[in-house]
Amino acid sequence: MTTGKAPWPGAAFGSRLGLVLLTGALTAGCGQSDSKDAAASKQDTARTGSVSPSPQATPPEDLCTRIVAHWSRRVLDDDTYGDYQSMGLSNGQYEILMDVVDAARTEKEREGARAAERLIDRRARAGCEDWYREGGPSGGPWQ
Repeated sequence: MTTGKAPWPGAAFGSRLGLVLLTGALTAGCGQSDSKDAAASKQDTARTGSVSPSPQATPPEDLCTRIVAHWSRRVLDDDTYGDYQSMGLSNGQYEILMDVVDAARTEKEREGARAAERLIDRRARAGCEDWYREGGPSGGPWQ
């Protein structure tokens, strides 16, 4: 008995052919899609000669507003932990948050929770817009 040879004539060719066919099938299966989105994309490309533009990025002041409002609510409800870095905030965003929470606590005592919620949205928006109007963070992400 010898080693390193195919057990029968043509076996080596058959295994290579099988690998080639498998690779071809996998490649062809990944190539095209018959979905409606793919068809619409092909039509758009055919009409305009270019691919449709990607979605626009969210402006930084909008992201700031969302994250500051979120954490302001959590801090107001005493449902938070850690420091500004664990919240994913920059130092400037954290300063906005502290101003918002201070005002929201006062509003909650005077007018109730719903009024405090509305104040959080307004103050977070105003603080973030002012901060980014003046240039936003500088000197690193912690600023």
